[in-house]
Amino acid sequence: MKRTELTTYLDDYLRIADIVDYGPQGLQVETEQTEIQRIALSVDVSPAVIETAVTWNADLLLVHHGILWRNVERIAGPLGERVRLLMRQGLNLYAAHLPLDAHPEVGNNAVLAQMFGVAVEEWWCTPTNVPIGVIGAVAERPSLTHLVQQINNQLHTQARVLAHGPEQVSRMAIVSGFGADEVAAAKALGADTFLTGETSHANYWAASDYGLNVIFAGHYATETVGVQALGRHLAQKFALEVKFFDFPTQM
Repeated sequence: MKRTELTTYLDDYLRIADIVDYGPQGLQVETEQTEIQRIALSVDVSPAVIETAVTWNADLLLVHHGILWRNVERIAGPLGERVRLLMRQGLNLYAAHLPLDAHPEVGNNAVLAQMFGVAVEEWWCTPTNVPIGVIGAVAERPSLTHLVQQINNQLHTQARVLAHGPEQVSRMAIVSGFGADEVAAAKALGADTFLTGETSHANYWAASDYGLNVIFAGHYATETVGVQALGRHLAQKFALEVKFFDFPTQM
């Protein structure tokens, strides 16, 4: 399909224009390749990711963390290297950061909720102009130990746990990526357990103070699910070939 047709659909589906982010989202690098049949999926952009996508003959690389953040003044250094690689190989780059956290169907947090049996009752955690996190009851009320085992198995991670809440999980809040500074807000919303990505020394005692289980499953691991869900959606809707490339950062 035509690149313009695909990016127009993605911009609308993900509400790219409506969601304020830390840099321009959507099509970040446009190359001479205007026909899209193969889409490589990844969390991040790096030379290794680009080269792997090119080896697979991808026409577009769709990522969660793009290459444009805040005020970009120089296409040089590591940023320049990434742009040159993309342009030289004819690989278009499309990024969806907060729009992919906030999406109610293929977003990181909505997918995590579905994976771990959370019936979403409310959206919360608003870093810009829209909430990106979810919270709701956990129907099966698993033990904390069993829930962590599920998370480790399904996200291929090794979660770190601050077990300061009840052993039986009944209401869970979720913020993919970095949400460690939202412990108090999660507790105020009635959560007994909070699933997020990165750990934070500064917020260690908050979990203890508020009596909350906090599960740090990794920034990378908690944000692999959205791009894969979006890829499946595009494959079904447009009969495109998609493939996820896993480059864990251990963070």
